Amino acid sequence: MLKEDDFLLETGISREKFQDIIALGWVETHTDGDNLAMFSDTDIYRVRKLVRICADFELPVIGGTIIVDLLERISELEATVQRLKEEKKEGF
Repeated sequence: MLKEDDFLLETGISREKFQDIIALGWVETHTDGDNLAMFSDTDIYRVRKLVRICADFELPVIGGTIIVDLLERISELEATVQRLKEEKKEGF
């Protein structure tokens, strides 16, 4: 878990864009004992992907979050299809 400043350094996201994704509720914040916001490794990965997509396609944050969410859903669906194929093979 990282504090906000460390998170910004790790992801390369600007504070302004970071505020936007927090406002969207796209990144979950956790608090430590001092009530400081903390962010997970998963969030680092997602935000790095968001930064790349927004930069590559010159998208606003909201557009990038939609794309990242859709890519994650596709990945989950592909994993489900693969699992079902394997289960079907084992059944025969």
